[in-house]
Amino acid sequence: MTDPAPTPPPPVRSDLTPPPAPGGALAPATPLPPASRHRLTLPLLGVILLSLIPALGLAWDRVNYERNEKTVALVMDYPALAVQAQRVGLTPQALLDRYKALGVNGVAVYEDVIGNREQRGELYVKRGADLAAENPGEGVNPQWVYMRELKPGALDGLAERYTIPTREVQIAGQTWLEWPTDPSFLPAGPNSKLIADLKAQGLVTVYRPYDDVAVKAPGADWPDVPFVAFTGDEVIGARTPERLAQIDRAMGSRLPALVEGTDQRGLDTLIEDRGGVRTFAMNPSWQNRLNPEEVASKYNLAARERGHRLLYLRPYPTVNETEALLRRTSELLERSGLTVGTPEVRPYEPNATLRWLSLLGPLAAALLLGLSFPLPRLGLLVMAGVTLLAFALNSLDGFQPFAGAALIAAVTFPALGLVLRRSRVTDWFLATGLSLVGVLFVSALGASRESVLGLEPFRGVGLTLLVPLVLVALSFLPRQDLRKTARDLYNSPIRLGDIAVMGLGLAVFALVFLRRGNVSAVGVSDAEAQLRQGLQDSIVRPRFKELAGHPLAIVGLSGALPGYFSPLLILGGVVGQASILNTFSHFHTPLLISAARCFIGLGAGLLLGLIAIPVVKYLLRLWQTWGARGASRQAPATSGESRA
Repeated sequence: MTDPAPTPPPPVRSDLTPPPAPGGALAPATPLPPASRHRLTLPLLGVILLSLIPALGLAWDRVNYERNEKTVALVMDYPALAVQAQRVGLTPQALLDRYKALGVNGVAVYEDVIGNREQRGELYVKRGADLAAENPGEGVNPQWVYMRELKPGALDGLAERYTIPTREVQIAGQTWLEWPTDPSFLPAGPNSKLIADLKAQGLVTVYRPYDDVAVKAPGADWPDVPFVAFTGDEVIGARTPERLAQIDRAMGSRLPALVEGTDQRGLDTLIEDRGGVRTFAMNPSWQNRLNPEEVASKYNLAARERGHRLLYLRPYPTVNETEALLRRTSELLERSGLTVGTPEVRPYEPNATLRWLSLLGPLAAALLLGLSFPLPRLGLLVMAGVTLLAFALNSLDGFQPFAGAALIAAVTFPALGLVLRRSRVTDWFLATGLSLVGVLFVSALGASRESVLGLEPFRGVGLTLLVPLVLVALSFLPRQDLRKTARDLYNSPIRLGDIAVMGLGLAVFALVFLRRGNVSAVGVSDAEAQLRQGLQDSIVRPRFKELAGHPLAIVGLSGALPGYFSPLLILGGVVGQASILNTFSHFHTPLLISAARCFIGLGAGLLLGLIAIPVVKYLLRLWQTWGARGASRQAPATSGESRA
C-alpha cells in the first residue's frame, strides 16, 4: 500500500533500524517520517476554529450553571442517630443539636413500618399461637397474627392500605384485627409529627419510603419534602409500568436522590422530566475502616469535584469520632468554597443548535489527522474506522451523535499535534494546545443533563487512552510500501535489551490502563493514598499520568536519547495528552475544577520535563565517558614499563 506524497518529503531512512554509531558511541535518535502537508490542512483548521466558537459558548453556559451549584446539605441518617443517642443516654433531639452545631443541616427519615407504630405504643401485635393459648375456645387461628389499637384511632384506615385480606374479630371482649401474615414490616406511611418537627427546625428533610406490592396506593401520603431517596436496587413500582407511573405522579416537584454507586431500576423514568440530586453516601462497614479525616476528605471530594449536593452521613460508633468527622468535613467544605444549606437543583440543558455546530470540529479534526499521516490512504482508512467505532459505541441505546462526536474528539486531538509536528521541544506546546481545543469539543458535545448527573457515563473511556497511542504509533511508519515495512520489521534483529524495553513499556501502559477511572482494577499503596489525600485536601490534585506523560514527551522531543528511545518517549507523552481529554470526560466534575487539575498537571509536567533534559544529557555523557579518564592516565605508565 503506497501513498504518493502531496509535496516532496525530506529524505528519511527506509529501513527501521538505525545505523550503528562509530567508535562505540551511542547511536543518534531514530529519525521519524514527517507528516503530510495536505492542501486541505488550512481549510480543515479553519473549520475547527469556527466550530470552536459555539463550543466556547457552551463552555461558558456550563460554567455559569455550575457556579450556581455550590450549595450542599449535610444529611444525617435519623434512625442511626436515634440508635446512637439511646446508647449514650441522650434523646435523639439532644444529640442532633450537638451535630447541628458542627454543620449538620439535614436529616433522612424513613417511612414508618407497622412495627414502628407498635414500638411507640400506638398498636399492640400478638402472635395467634400466644393469643389462642391465653384465650382457649375463642376461635383464634394460631397461624395468624392479631392486632389491636392502644391509641384511639390507630387502626383507622390501616387495613385499607393493603391488598392483604383482614377482618375484625372479637376475642375476650376486645376488638382485634386479624392478619393472615405478620404485618410488622409493612410500610405504614410517614411519621408526620416527627417530620413536621424536623422541618420546623429548618432541616433539609429527605424522605425514604419503602416498597411493598401489598400497598395499594404508594406515594399517596408522602410528606412535603424536597428530596426522596429510595431504598434497595429499584424505585417503588419499577416492576410494573402502571405502578411506576403512579409513583412518577406522586413525586410532584420532589427530586429523587441519585446515590453514587447505586444503580436503581426505574430511576431514569423519574428524572426524565424533573432531574435529580446527586448524593454521596458511604457504607457503614467501609466508613468504620477509615478514620474521620479520611472520610471527611472523601465527602469533600464528592461535593467539590463530583457534583454531589446531598452528603448522606451516618454516625460512627462513638460520638467523638462522629464529631471529628463533622468538624473536618465542614472545614474542608468551607475551604473549597462550598456553602452548607438547602440545594436548589436545576437540570443542565445545553443549547442543541450550538451542539450541532460544534459537532463539525471533531469530524474536521479526524479528517485532518487521517490526511496528515505519512501514508494518507492508510490514515484515512484508520480514521474512518475510528469514527464508525465511536458512533457505534454510542448507538447501543439509540443513536447519540453528540456523544459519538465527543469520543471522536477525545481520541483525535491528543494525537493530532504529535502527528503534525514532533521535531523539537516547542512542538509539545502545539500538541498541548490542540488537546485543549479538543477539551472544549468534548465538553460541548458530551455534557448533557444525564451525563452531568452521572447517569450516562462516557462510553469508550478506555479508548481515550489506547487509540491516540495507536494513532501516533502508526504515524511512525515510513513513507514507503507497507509490504517493505513489514519485511523490514520482520528482518530487524532483536536484542535482549529490545525485548526488555518492550516488556517494560507494555507493563507500564497496562498499569496506566488498568488504573483508569475512579474505581480501578489495580489498587494504590498506602503511601500513594496518603499523598493523594493530602493533595486533594489542599489543592485540586493533578492526575499522575500527566505528571509522568508530559516530561516523557518533552524529553522525547528533545532528541537527547539515542536510537528508538526518543520515539518511545513520545509515545509515552501521548498518554499525558490523552489524559487531558480523559480528565474532562468526567462531566459530573465542574468544568473549572477539571481545568485547574489540567493546568496544574501541565505546569508541573513542563517543569519536570525541562529539568529532565539536562539531567538525561549529563547521564548519557557520564555513561559514555565512564572509565575513559582512568584508562588515559594509565596509558603512559604502561608504555614506559614496556620500554624498560
